[in-house]
Amino acid sequence: MANHSTQIVQKLWNYCNILRDNGLSYGDYVEQLTFLLFLKMADEQSGPPFNKPSPIPKEFGWDRLVKLDGDDLEIHYRHTLEELGKKPGLLGLIFRKAQNKVQDPAKLRRLVADLIDKEEWSSLGTDVKGTPTKGSYRKMLKMLKAARDSILLRAR
Repeated sequence: MANHSTQIVQKLWNYCNILRDNGLSYGDYVEQLTFLLFLKMADEQSGPPFNKPSPIPKEFGWDRLVKLDGDDLEIHYRHTLEELGKKPGLLGLIFRKAQNKVQDPAKLRRLVADLIDKEEWSSLGTDVKGTPTKGSYRKMLKMLKAARDSILLRAR
């Protein structure tokens, strides 16, 4: 499990480097990964073994997003962020003023289909999701904290 977790973290950071090299700032790619992981994990939590009601309306759910490609994916993702930002409560707070910063539909597709969709994030150990046990995990924790701070700043 630890080796698999390390590989996932490394894969995530490698993809962050690609996004950075294409003009996204640290805050931008952290924010986009946070939004996409939130959508994916909400989807996972709504199925077995969790069976929790999803806070995400079906038309904006992960299963819809992962089926799209090209401009359709980019347009739907942008629309999803805008609409979720209008929802009441915590969901609206998380997505308030959210914007798609991954302008290249091919890179967005790789991020959605090749990186995030291929893992069951809810079932991974807490190391991958943020416990600072090793250097790469500390980086991940720092990244997630920065995303949280960005979301909270937008909410003001």
